Amino acid sequence: MKKTTINFTLFLLALLIMALSIWGPEYLAVYKDGRVLDRIQTYTAEAEGEGYRYTLSGNEKLYILSQCLNSQTLPESEQNALTRTGTEGAELQELEGTYAFVVNHRGPAGKEITREEIFSTCNETIASLKALGVLPQTLREVEGADYEAVLYSAIDVLEPRNNVAVWKLSLLSNTRNADKSNRLIDVCLDADDGRPYEFYARTELKWEEIDPDQMIEEWRKYMGLDAPAPYETENPLLEATPYYKKYVFSGMEEERTIVTIGFYEGINELFLKISR
Repeated sequence: MKKTTINFTLFLLALLIMALSIWGPEYLAVYKDGRVLDRIQTYTAEAEGEGYRYTLSGNEKLYILSQCLNSQTLPESEQNALTRTGTEGAELQELEGTYAFVVNHRGPAGKEITREEIFSTCNETIASLKALGVLPQTLREVEGADYEAVLYSAIDVLEPRNNVAVWKLSLLSNTRNADKSNRLIDVCLDADDGRPYEFYARTELKWEEIDPDQMIEEWRKYMGLDAPAPYETENPLLEATPYYKKYVFSGMEEERTIVTIGFYEGINELFLKISR
């Protein structure tokens, strides 16, 4: 009798195991679906693309932009445009494909400066640089009707996360009366905060009245850059003017960026430009 009871119990247990193996998974699936379907579920998750966010330092931005500007032929001060040589053209071809400086057709994104804001932002930057002695006090403010403003993206093609958005403002050639004295001719501004990477400006000053060391010091602090190193090679053929001084800033990894402060006599044009 006892053995019969044990056998019967084992038989019932076997049936239970078979039933669970057949209908158990289906029942569990229905149960889980009932807890999920037609219900709003909320989770705390990382923002999309969070792992790709990358903040560039001032020196890194300067370096990327210098590489991109050197890989393109862009509108600039007419005097500076005349200084292009065949050798430089060869260098541009060599750089092409690694860095790109392209018009940003999508327009400003996030907190970037808009077209409606860029001229007032530029005037604020001019006022700040005048106070620091970087720009001459007689320089006039920019007006939207007299300038072309284009938004560009400077991109490291091999590392697209390394990119800088900039606004380039250029004085229109058909400006009223064509009076360029004490005017900003070209300027390249950071699209996030309006800080100037390059500029060309007409002035009443002479080169002897300009202190490039003081200018570079105030400009680099305004830009949030590390202190520059001396530029060791003095080659009078590097520029189309004898009035200039160059400075070396650290770039990315072991690379560097050269910043030049110079002056074109005759047209009295002061400039600050970047190059590799």
